[in-house]
Amino acid sequence: MKKISLLGASGSIGLQTLDVLRAHQDSFKLVAFSVGRNIDQARKIIEEFNPSLVSVQSKDDAEMLSGEYIGKTVVLHGAEGLIETAVHPEAELLVNAVLGSVGLEPTLQAISAGKTIAIANKETLVTAGHLVMEAARNNNVTILPVDSEHSAIFQALQGENQKNIERLVITASGGSFRDLSRSELEGVTVKDALNHPNWSMGAKITIDSASMMNKGLEVIEAKWLFDLPYDKIDVLQHRESIIHSMVEFHDSSVMAQLGTPDMRVPIQYALSYPDRFVHKTDHRLRLEEIGKLHFEKMHLERFRCLDFAYRAGRTGGTMPTVLNAANEAAVALFLKEQISFLDIEHVIEQAMSSHHPVPNPDLETITSVDQETRSKILAEFKR
Repeated sequence: MKKISLLGASGSIGLQTLDVLRAHQDSFKLVAFSVGRNIDQARKIIEEFNPSLVSVQSKDDAEMLSGEYIGKTVVLHGAEGLIETAVHPEAELLVNAVLGSVGLEPTLQAISAGKTIAIANKETLVTAGHLVMEAARNNNVTILPVDSEHSAIFQALQGENQKNIERLVITASGGSFRDLSRSELEGVTVKDALNHPNWSMGAKITIDSASMMNKGLEVIEAKWLFDLPYDKIDVLQHRESIIHSMVEFHDSSVMAQLGTPDMRVPIQYALSYPDRFVHKTDHRLRLEEIGKLHFEKMHLERFRCLDFAYRAGRTGGTMPTVLNAANEAAVALFLKEQISFLDIEHVIEQAMSSHHPVPNPDLETITSVDQETRSKILAEFKR
């Protein structure tokens, strides 16, 4: 039985991870998990899975839960709690499903502790991919992708030689506004942006999908996960979200991974790897029912956030940290209806334009730049 620790248990990926654990109780055991402020959900998870350790965001919530589960579950809080969850001595595999750069340090600590990492937290690799992958190599730790796109590439590369790769093709649904021109994006609402055509995801990721920043972050992730230059990583719009990504080899062969839009499939593959477990579903892929698949070129002038991500990745150093921090701050402002949808791009562009990147940053520098970027944006919109 594989023992699992889970960061971000109450989020979209976290809840679907619990679905996988629930479906395979003889194969997996949840020994530790974290949530933010969703204490009702934490109680439900504790009652069902009986973990040894739980981490929550606030000290008050931790004290309250500790009183409810005396002698049953240890309850911690804050940054220390996240790290203790990540490095729990019983856990063999950490699922990092938290949102934001808060997942970085726990991941690095888990790697140092020799845990296998199933990573769904984009920001960890975007802001510090060089540190994460170096630590993984030094500690002989496997990094398993959970995002459907990177899982598809990972699956297509099984048994293949990296030197034979011509390029990676990451597919994109196009998000909520894929059929709108830039002029038509003026005045779109938060409700409009949260109406994703294919996937069921959390609010922040859905907004990133609408702006195409989600895909930009995935490009940077792919660079680190698969050790390829940006010139060999392309993005292709694919409306149906059936082909999750592809690998083209230098003999012109293309390997694609197909499936219905169901995040439990790549989550389960990361947990069961190198094996494959049964996934019970009534929604298996039936190409004869779909009939046609559609593909379109991604135009960077239309999807500017994707362009920003390529630019930040190629610049390197602390620029991806600024890209990510500015995007998180801007999306939060948009969700609060303090800025427009197109203002997300303006906030990110301004932050990148004013930043002087530091090459090969250490963790302290990355953290400092991240906080400084957010503080500047917050100060600007508090005026």
